Amino acid sequence: MSTVEQQEELIEVIKHPIRHYNIRLWGYGGESAYIELTKAQYDFWKAHVDEHMDSDLVDYLLNAEEGEYDFENIEFDDIPKEAHFMFDEDGDGSSWFEHFKELDHQWGIDYSNARIEIDEVDSDEYGASTVAEVVSNLDLPEYVNSVHNENEGSEITDMGCSEYEEWGGKYILQVWSAEKGTFFDGLLTTRGKFDPTKLMINTLEYANGDDTVSTIEYDGEEIDNGGGDTNGKGFSAHLFEG
Repeated sequence: MSTVEQQEELIEVIKHPIRHYNIRLWGYGGESAYIELTKAQYDFWKAHVDEHMDSDLVDYLLNAEEGEYDFENIEFDDIPKEAHFMFDEDGDGSSWFEHFKELDHQWGIDYSNARIEIDEVDSDEYGASTVAEVVSNLDLPEYVNSVHNENEGSEITDMGCSEYEEWGGKYILQVWSAEKGTFFDGLLTTRGKFDPTKLMINTLEYANGDDTVSTIEYDGEEIDNGGGDTNGKGFSAHLFEG
């Protein structure tokens, strides 16, 4: 940073010592549970899905807790005892998102299908008025690349991996709830003007190959996610060997 730029930044801090910004990520993502199966459970459901697609398996996953099914290609009594995986030792049905054999849980926006908006607002109160649009509805990867190119190679992403690399030899079921909407809505308070190089977008790569945004930081401090507003777009189920 040049001397002139340092002076301009100092003047900006003096004029506007405290500033507030809303950061939002919206687009496509969802929630997923990865459930460990036995070989018998995997073999039965893999063969069924290969022949009939995943509608019956999704119905089984969504309705086991209540015990009410609407199967298309199978009857509940046709499922062998050894193929049941939604019931615990007491015979109680489990919810797919709190399964007793869950290996990992995924929720958030897909990095490659996200858009980012950053607005300066006039206070840290709910419903604060917008002062200026800092980043207006940009593709997230493109925004990250622009910060990198315009600021001497600054990196504002940290791509990590979940623990799925340790699943070798396991039989895995993934149930996926696809969602669309706002996944991150956080308030940032700064001293002086927003500096894009101080932003850090952390992601985790999951077993389905998606890089899901996990947290966002600014100047080393995590920004609280005030909550998302998403709509479900449908369920799917996938079986694979670790």
